[in-house]
Amino acid sequence: MLSRFLTLLFTFVSILSMEAVVATTYNVVSYGAKSDGKTDSTKAFLSAWSSACSSSDSSSIYVPPGEYLIGSIARFNGETCKSNDITIRIDGTLLAPSDYEALGNGGNWIVFERVDGVSIYGGTLDARGAGLWACKASKNRCPSGVTSLELSQSNNIFVSGLTSLNSQMFHITVFGCNNVKLQGLKVSAPAESPNTDGIHVSSSSGVTITNTRIGTGDDCISIGPGSRNLWFENIACGPGHGISIGSLGGNSLVAGVQNVTVTTATFTGTENGVRIKTWAEAGLGFVRNVVFEHATMVNVQNPIVIDQHYCPGSNNCPNQASGIKISDVTYQDIHGTSATEVAVKFECSKANPCSGITLNDVDLTYGKASAESSCSNARGSASGVVLPTSCL
Repeated sequence: MLSRFLTLLFTFVSILSMEAVVATTYNVVSYGAKSDGKTDSTKAFLSAWSSACSSSDSSSIYVPPGEYLIGSIARFNGETCKSNDITIRIDGTLLAPSDYEALGNGGNWIVFERVDGVSIYGGTLDARGAGLWACKASKNRCPSGVTSLELSQSNNIFVSGLTSLNSQMFHITVFGCNNVKLQGLKVSAPAESPNTDGIHVSSSSGVTITNTRIGTGDDCISIGPGSRNLWFENIACGPGHGISIGSLGGNSLVAGVQNVTVTTATFTGTENGVRIKTWAEAGLGFVRNVVFEHATMVNVQNPIVIDQHYCPGSNNCPNQASGIKISDVTYQDIHGTSATEVAVKFECSKANPCSGITLNDVDLTYGKASAESSCSNARGSASGVVLPTSCL
């Protein structure tokens, strides 16, 4: 009898425990969202967020299948949130307005700011940027456009399985954040789309990006000043401008970039592979402790490049010596094909030569001919098989 009583008691306690951890779900449709792709559902999404944010328990926001027009800037602020465990599950597509003037110069379309403990699963963001790109190509007066998703001044963020299509400007930015994990993302825009960086990280620490495919008109991943402790793994890049640290410079004091690892990446038909770029301007700043390893280059124009004379379009180039000090950068197990003869290019600052550059097991070819390397103000060493022959 006692045994049976204890069993029943244990079962009852277990049920209570399970009920205690089940998150309350807030369905955006219950707040007035319409899945017709035409009715502006911005207020409904913000209302669902407000309810989840007001709960002190774990909560979940659900977006059912369908298309939901987010017709204005959607800002999800976590300053007053009682919970640090909010999950957003998206089975549908969020659409930006077809008229790019509706978002104009708003900076960002969807923003999570000052949040802690938010997880986003699935879903598609379609910013419908083609109209704005065409406006810019015609050289008419156009708004700058918006970033599709910004994570700002936030901690402990997890995003999995999200797709971002046709951003007006950057697809995803991570700014001023700590402990952010992005996994299984798909980012897509045409090669000719302007300034559509895939993922941009700046002033952030502890950012991990894994198992992600990016094809876009600018950098697949770009790293801005003040970023540290970054890990990017299993990244497929192309089309695009590669994975870039920078551009850095342009100010008298630039927050440094350090402790960056890019491992197991494939670059297909991109303008660059792994790149560090700084403006040729005076000032203070640094890039250090960087590892690029296990990368495959497929017909990449500049597989390995450090450019401290960065000046896109060659307009109003400062032509000074870069004040950014680059040191302790390792290139290990980089192989594949270059679309140009110079496969490895280190163009460093004459005032601050690059130091501690390491090449280990690099094998890059240029068609049926031998590839070449080019060095200026670069110091370092090479080991293992290194082709083209090191110029360090």
